[in-house]
Amino acid sequence: MTVRKIITLTIDKKLVFLVIAVSLIGIGLTVFLSFHYSKVILGERATYQLIGEAAIRGGTIERLLNTKMQEIQVITTNPMIRSVVSELNQIQDKKILIETVENKRTELLIEIQAFEVSIGGLDDLENVEIVGNQGQRLFSLVNNKSKKDFVVDSTYIHGKKEVFTQIILGNDGKRKIITAAPIFEKTDDTSVIGVAIITANTNQIDNVLLNRKGLGKTGESYLIDMSGNMISESRFIPNAAFKQNVNTKPLEFCLADGQIYFGTHNDYRGIPVIGSSLCMKTLGMITIVEIDESEIFEPVSDLRDKIIILGIIITVSVAIVAYFLSRLISKPIIRLKNAANQVANGDFSVRTNIKSDDEIGELSRSFDQMAEQIQDSLLKIKEREDIIKQQKDILLQFSQYSSNYCVCFVDIVGSTKLTSNLTDMQTSKFYSIFLNTAATAIAQNHGVVVKNIGDALLYYFPKTDSDELSPFEEMLNCCMKLIESRTSINSALTSEKLPEVSYRISAMFGPVRVAIVATSAIDDIFGSTVNTCSKINSLAKPNTLVIGESLYNKVKNIRGFNFEKISEYSIDAENKFAVYLVTQ
Repeated sequence: MTVRKIITLTIDKKLVFLVIAVSLIGIGLTVFLSFHYSKVILGERATYQLIGEAAIRGGTIERLLNTKMQEIQVITTNPMIRSVVSELNQIQDKKILIETVENKRTELLIEIQAFEVSIGGLDDLENVEIVGNQGQRLFSLVNNKSKKDFVVDSTYIHGKKEVFTQIILGNDGKRKIITAAPIFEKTDDTSVIGVAIITANTNQIDNVLLNRKGLGKTGESYLIDMSGNMISESRFIPNAAFKQNVNTKPLEFCLADGQIYFGTHNDYRGIPVIGSSLCMKTLGMITIVEIDESEIFEPVSDLRDKIIILGIIITVSVAIVAYFLSRLISKPIIRLKNAANQVANGDFSVRTNIKSDDEIGELSRSFDQMAEQIQDSLLKIKEREDIIKQQKDILLQFSQYSSNYCVCFVDIVGSTKLTSNLTDMQTSKFYSIFLNTAATAIAQNHGVVVKNIGDALLYYFPKTDSDELSPFEEMLNCCMKLIESRTSINSALTSEKLPEVSYRISAMFGPVRVAIVATSAIDDIFGSTVNTCSKINSLAKPNTLVIGESLYNKVKNIRGFNFEKISEYSIDAENKFAVYLVTQ
């Protein structure tokens, strides 16, 4: 047989545990609140910073690309270049075209060089090409016959009418900025005679994107196109351009309605970051700036760890102090406990004699006074027990008599559903308005309310213990007036912003036992007539009165009322009676 040892905690241990618990709760709340609010503040600051970075970097790239689209129009509007392109387009013989192109190269080169001078030189310029209206290359600044990085077909020449720029991956594996614009025969003409193409490296864009200033250890900025392809270098993945797909929230927001994005999301590596974007929908690009969430919230984690360590030190120190203080407090309490045990064993002469002026001293003096008075108190308690026993006998003595009465029962329809969404105060108000109004109407028509049973009232008419019809007519009028009172009841409920009610009334006539309790001014009634009356209540439709067959036989000859048999109620297989609907 295993005996379990019950571990009890003395008051000094409880005090120590209380101090430790309070300290831990305080430290826990401090850690939680400081971590939460610090995280919110740092997150907001990082978001504002990244919004600014995205706007500045994206705006710079947008201006660079727009500048290139403006610069290329210097070539497309040059009269000499237009004339040469128009002339070369007329040559159908391929051999003659090649010789003529070679002869015109010097003229075109002079104009291209003049173009470079007019815009202040282009450090990132790699090539300038002019393509004829059949897709033939009429001029190339870099005179080589290698495979072209960007091919213009007749679809563009005859269909596309606007300047555009995009970043592509060249045949040499390097990224290029391609800017293309149609050459029109005349300024106000719409027929395209050729296309000018400028190829530039991405050094300027890279200088903007690869500048890590303000982005910490894990921050980066990069470009993606509208298909989600990364078109710039990644800080984390080598040679990611045109290989890495970026299907993240910045792309989703830009495609939806051209919105910028800022907030927390998982980047293309699947790592939580805080980022922002600038949607450049006209250029078909999105600038994204992101920093790892772990780096942003690293100071918060350090602060949390320091608070936890400091909290542990404080808790241990306070626990030690609390232990010694609790020992001082528990000593007089132990003396009180021992004295109480002696009193419990019948020794009323014990005294604690604790002289301190604090609450324990007051408790000790009260205890000593109690020990002196306890014997007298026991005698008084015994006397009171005898008195209570006598009163109990009186309460249980009540007289009973039986007579035939008309018993009525009024019950609210669907009260549980009506009060399900109400507060306790609203529910009390709801029942108070209904029950008090109904009780007043019953009393005014010589009915006697016996009691309320939940959401229902039980009442009867004492004068119906006779063969006269007038008490029964008075009873019917009372029930009808109670039904009519629904308007005033619902008006009162509506003014209190409570749901309206419907209710049913049932009535029976038969033997009723009346109990007159000595301590109560209100009679109680019970018996089969009361039980049956409550059961046929459910046969009534809302806001109507139904009566049993015994009552119908009493009131069927009263004028001014209609009686319609609606159902039969079975008490058992042999006892059935009809139920009637009463209307005026």
